Amino acid sequence: MRTDVYTSPGGGGNRRDNAARYALLPLRIFLGVTFVYAGLDKLTDSAFMKDAGAGSVGDMMRAVRDSSAVPALVDLALKSPAGFGYAIALGELAVGIGTLLGLLTRLVALGGALISLSLWLTVSWAADPYYYGNDLAYLMAWLPLVLAGAPLLSLDAVLRSRRRGTAGGGYR
Repeated sequence: MRTDVYTSPGGGGNRRDNAARYALLPLRIFLGVTFVYAGLDKLTDSAFMKDAGAGSVGDMMRAVRDSSAVPALVDLALKSPAGFGYAIALGELAVGIGTLLGLLTRLVALGGALISLSLWLTVSWAADPYYYGNDLAYLMAWLPLVLAGAPLLSLDAVLRSRRRGTAGGGYR
């Protein structure tokens, strides 16, 4: 039985190594597309950005205030529901785009984790059983990207390789 690992001239490696290298890519694509969609959905929903009314962020915040883990966060959002709605929507859009591009991936993943954490502690905290609330699952899904970033197929990887190439005068 052979135990050595074949590495192609391009650094390909064996199938298991390739699978490990690309393991975070499906997660990145899923979270990126989901957060872009969520941000655009909020920005294009005329009812969501209102202080009150059916489907408004204001009514949603008032409905969850007493059942949230941190009512002070909800009170903060209720000072300007439309402003909070725009902040969440634009934050989701920025996080989603950054994740898809792989640009400042650890930072945007931290932003995604913080958005998910704040929504879990407010909007989905009362879900019973707890696993019905999807924000906790999104929070956990962001953590591998916070830890590992986007090492492949990302602008971060391109920038990292350029820094390495120019740091030594272009020689490797």
